[in-house]
Amino acid sequence: MRQLDAIFANPRLRPVLPMLYVAWADGQLTNHELGGIYSQLEPWLTPACKAEIDPWLNPADPPSAIELQQLLGRLRAEAAALSLDARGDLVDLGLELARADADARELEWLGPKVEDALRDLRDALGFMGHDAISEIVPVHVAPAPVIAPAPFDLQLLNRLLDGPYADHKRKIRDGLAELDWGYQYEVSKEDFRGSTTDRVRKLAELGWGAFAFPGVTSDGDLGHFVATFESLGFYDLSLVIKYGVQFGLWGGSVYFLGTEKHHRKYLPRIASMELPGCFAMSELGHGSNVRDVETLVVYDPATDEFVVNTPTESARKEWIGNAARDGQMATVFAQLRVGEHDHGVHAFIVPLRNADGTVVPNVRIEDCGHKVGLNGVDNGKIWFDNLRIPRENMLDRYASVDDNGDYQSPIASSGKRFFTMLGTLVGGRVAVGSAGLAATKSALTIATRYATQRRQFGPNEAAEVPIIQYRSHQLRLLPRIAKTYALSFAFQDLVSEFIGSVDKEDKQELEALAAGLKSYGTWFANETIQECREACGGQGYLSINRFASLREDADIFATFEGDNTVLMQLVAKSRLTTFKNNFSEPGLFGVVRFIARQASAVVTETNPYTSRQTDSAHLRSADLHLAALKYRDDYLTQTLARRFKRRLDDGMTPFDALNDCQDHFLSLAYAHIEFEVYRSFAKAVAEVADPAVRTVLETLRALYGLDCMQQQMGWFMEAGTVEPPKARAIRTEINMICGELAPNARHLVDAFLIPDSLLAAPIAVGGPT
Repeated sequence: MRQLDAIFANPRLRPVLPMLYVAWADGQLTNHELGGIYSQLEPWLTPACKAEIDPWLNPADPPSAIELQQLLGRLRAEAAALSLDARGDLVDLGLELARADADARELEWLGPKVEDALRDLRDALGFMGHDAISEIVPVHVAPAPVIAPAPFDLQLLNRLLDGPYADHKRKIRDGLAELDWGYQYEVSKEDFRGSTTDRVRKLAELGWGAFAFPGVTSDGDLGHFVATFESLGFYDLSLVIKYGVQFGLWGGSVYFLGTEKHHRKYLPRIASMELPGCFAMSELGHGSNVRDVETLVVYDPATDEFVVNTPTESARKEWIGNAARDGQMATVFAQLRVGEHDHGVHAFIVPLRNADGTVVPNVRIEDCGHKVGLNGVDNGKIWFDNLRIPRENMLDRYASVDDNGDYQSPIASSGKRFFTMLGTLVGGRVAVGSAGLAATKSALTIATRYATQRRQFGPNEAAEVPIIQYRSHQLRLLPRIAKTYALSFAFQDLVSEFIGSVDKEDKQELEALAAGLKSYGTWFANETIQECREACGGQGYLSINRFASLREDADIFATFEGDNTVLMQLVAKSRLTTFKNNFSEPGLFGVVRFIARQASAVVTETNPYTSRQTDSAHLRSADLHLAALKYRDDYLTQTLARRFKRRLDDGMTPFDALNDCQDHFLSLAYAHIEFEVYRSFAKAVAEVADPAVRTVLETLRALYGLDCMQQQMGWFMEAGTVEPPKARAIRTEINMICGELAPNARHLVDAFLIPDSLLAAPIAVGGPT
């Protein structure tokens, strides 16, 4: 065992001991490196000194792990006694060790030449900077960071984010917190379903189900129901969907598609959860394509009844919420046949179970089984075999069979009648998109709070730093916070349009906007929840920190209430309004006129963002972002119309031409919705009076706009509208904005005002500051 006392007792050896430790701790010393050490030590080493240091410089017999630990412990003790500043390096430490407890005569050998030799040795061994000394002179660990008060009004910021229904949303959040239900982990599917049903009943007792049917079971408007649905998204998403199936889909179909007799008979019992039910639209063979569902309802004039049948296996109703366990009735969408005439898809109230829970005759129900998520919801499959229902069970707002057995409808066109009927159900997409945004806010709040508390690495001359100070971590979270703010304002505008369109038959523009925002927002939710999980490392993988359930439950939102990819095609078709109106006309003359009219539009005009300006004010301006996003939207609209027409000119059918252009349709849809989201954000920010709140919102708006451009930079550069210097400037500006926002990251998520009991994640302790 090598002895430490002798080498520490010799002042001539002490200067090299810190480098000796680091050299061996860093790896095996080579003969070449050892030769360099000896050559640098030669000027001041006596033969006695050389004999003492030789055992520590033998590559054939390197120090053991225990010996290195003993050397490190001795160096730390000596350094601690000297109260050394960690900002020095190994040479400074060695010189201080040599001078300690030595008189002037013992240090006559220690002059500039020795110091120069030590620095040359340090450089030759590659021990530059302060990193090498950190293990010997430990960095002081600072206490947990203190979050400074927000420089803006959190309550005002929350009211802006929550919009016109801010008071109602807060009432629901606080009400959920008072219920203090907690979260369920490692429970069986059956137990989870049972507790979820009990909780929906509790919400009904509180009167929250009644919000779905204004004018019948509540005052106010449908905005209160959407606000409730969204706010429930801060809690368990199984509860959200169970609530939505009961009151939004089952009850909503009766409310929107039925008439007064249906409202009186069913809605109070639906609102109280006395009559749990289902919304049976999707089939095994037909999900998004509702027009071609196969379930058949035939009118029997002999008994004045409808007969419901599942004619093929592909016609079974699939993924029907509330079906496997609780549903007593369902709104069933089916093809209607009266006499020899088929009248397309209509909706009917169909019994499934008796009050005691037994399935009614001529109906078969199976459980869909355990799912990736949302296992508190009892999804089932349903078959009908000559099930007879009364004629009055037809939801007859838009069509009916009269007392004489004749089909009647105030809408002559079957196509218009079909789309009018489906348009009344657009609220489902509005609500699902809003709930997805709530899940996003929960994930970002947990991850951001963790990032402001979790310390990691840091400069060696100082304490570890909160990980939110790392630029890479800022780039993971802050652009997503900015986009979440943008979506908050966009959904406010969507809800406002939805409320204003309740009595309108033509909802095509609203349908397209709802489809696009639902898709854009729920895709973003899934991406963000995963990024937040990763940003929390191993802690994010623990169920108790909630990312697992958020990720599993929100996943289905990308296909629930319509597959996002399919919905985005609806957005693109709506964007080409004139083209869509002439989609099936021979010659498609309207398309030609549309293209001709658009050819001289804004695309050919000068756009501010094509300039070479790269100053901060320009890069952050709303004018730049609006011009860039609008240009992309318009350009893709026009080029899609041209591309589509070329295929028609080449003899393709409209279906084949559309299929061949689907990539373009999706790009256009995404561009259009992104522009609409940004426009909502910019409009809302421009109306804010409070200077401090407006400043932070302006910064978030700039970050969102620049991030939109950055994400599509390949397209902008390919189009020749952004040059490389500007692209680099945008990237730099995003980094600068993230650095500006990072100190207030905690406040930006605290402005969501999510109660701690709903967040529940231990790594997100501490409520809004």
